Amino acid sequence: MTPLRLLIIGCLIYILYRLLIGSSKKKGFGKKQGAAASGGAVRDILVEDPVCHTYIPKGQAVQLHNDKQMYYFCSNKCCETFLKKKGAAE
Repeated sequence: MTPLRLLIIGCLIYILYRLLIGSSKKKGFGKKQGAAASGGAVRDILVEDPVCHTYIPKGQAVQLHNDKQMYYFCSNKCCETFLKKKGAAE
């Protein structure tokens, strides 16, 4: 084999190697992902809306403190519905 052929084959092998290794780094093979992987705790928990029974992150929920209890709603509309039902029940 001539030195030129060896150089071309070496370059092709290097390019193939970089393509394979580069794609595995982008996809995160062999790496843990998420909050648990970084050592941090989950910061937001899901809470259930008492009106429509939808689960929403606690940090994004509409909050209502009523009767020594905290209620969480997915929207202001559900909060208003809850207050109307609670007012009618009393």
